[in-house]
Amino acid sequence: MDLETILIYSIHTPYLLSWYDGRKSNSYFIQDLESLEEIKREEKILEMIQNIVNLICIRKYRNYKIYLHNFSKFDGYFLVKYLAKIGTCDPIIHNGRIINLKFSYNNYSITFKDSYLLLPSSLRKLCKSFSIKSPKGIFPYALFNTNYNGEVPDFKYFYKIKIEEYNNYKDLFTSQNNDWNFRNEAIKYCELDCIPLYQVLSKFSTLIFNRFKLDINKYPTLPSLSFAIFRNQYLKKDSIHMLSGSIANEIRQGYTGGACDMYIPTPPINTIAKGEKIYAYDVNALYPTVMAKFKLPIGNPTYFSGDITKRESNAFGFFFCNIIAPDNLLHPILQTHVKTEDGIRTVAPLGSWSDMIFSEEMYSAKKFGYKFEVLWGYTFESDLIFKKFVNDLYQIRLEYPKSDPMNYIAKILMNSLYGRFGMDDNFIQSSIINKGDYLKFEKLDKNNSILDVIDLEDNYLVQCKSPKIELDTLLDNIKVSMTI
Repeated sequence: MDLETILIYSIHTPYLLSWYDGRKSNSYFIQDLESLEEIKREEKILEMIQNIVNLICIRKYRNYKIYLHNFSKFDGYFLVKYLAKIGTCDPIIHNGRIINLKFSYNNYSITFKDSYLLLPSSLRKLCKSFSIKSPKGIFPYALFNTNYNGEVPDFKYFYKIKIEEYNNYKDLFTSQNNDWNFRNEAIKYCELDCIPLYQVLSKFSTLIFNRFKLDINKYPTLPSLSFAIFRNQYLKKDSIHMLSGSIANEIRQGYTGGACDMYIPTPPINTIAKGEKIYAYDVNALYPTVMAKFKLPIGNPTYFSGDITKRESNAFGFFFCNIIAPDNLLHPILQTHVKTEDGIRTVAPLGSWSDMIFSEEMYSAKKFGYKFEVLWGYTFESDLIFKKFVNDLYQIRLEYPKSDPMNYIAKILMNSLYGRFGMDDNFIQSSIINKGDYLKFEKLDKNNSILDVIDLEDNYLVQCKSPKIELDTLLDNIKVSMTI
């Protein structure tokens, strides 16, 4: 499915919705939307969504999954506003994204999902990666006149295309002496989004099932799919334990993410001859390399107090330390979080501070002159738990050329697993509540759990603190939870 909008008084307003079921396309277009008063516009949009609902909420499509590319951050917030007026919506939202939206109407349920969360790339690039013959078209997004009929709109109305693409597109109409019609071209473009997306997902689904015996429809995101492959085929029983409460919070203090600072080296004056080459280096496949070649924590944590490295020189785990950085480092390598007026920032400081740090990072930093006083922490067993997973996927990349979809699939799966283990399990519970019932709901909230209330006209989208429940448990597909 795909939803198109135009800007009316600087507000994105839906005017077209198309969908494709593998056999036929259907589209609903609202003519002359920009000339209507606001109330009439809302009525027309609701009528469009209602008509689509009447077509898809039938026995033939019971429990179907409907994918939109970038649904979680764009299309979903338009659809949920109107779907909530028509039937019952049950959204799962994480980090501001609608991961999953179950919609029920007339005893039928369908689920809206975001294909971008499974295949994080533009549809144009996906068509190329999956060798899809129906290429994604182009359209003048900056043209907001739905009644336009005439010459092909000027190049300035098109986004992110080359002038050669525009000229080829224009020549199609000139050679056939055809006028360019907004309605016809918008529907054609929207359907050309739906058909290739269907073909990409079908191919992706088949390749994943044939290789890993998993159904992609059960997993909302690429990391959850990658995790399912690891869990089903590579995870050793009782090797990784779920951490929660104070232990998890203390260890998370040492999570600062990858170092993303950009340093542009400038060679000293007169040291490089004119025309002489200089070299810049990029690290390829850093996360999979670390996963395959370096041991990571497994098993249950064991608390210790004092400097454990004086008793065990190679102690492995997370240590809370007083840290002193050498004052002559041009590019410090250890990061920490600091509070600023603009919120929490990640910096790589000089001077001294106290922080939680991973033991292997500490041992490495000592080679650069850092000094550590270990105060307390947790030790773990260690193992190369991801080695076979990474090696097998890398072998798939070697078996298939870059032009083959399996090469692309192996690459994105290999790069998506690691971050999944650091996912915060403080998920938000989202509910859509009729405005007439909201005050009653608010009075029953004894724990002050309401975090945000978003106006959906007749309803509110209410987001509350929830018990620590894994996102994949909510989606009934992954039963194992991990934080490290």
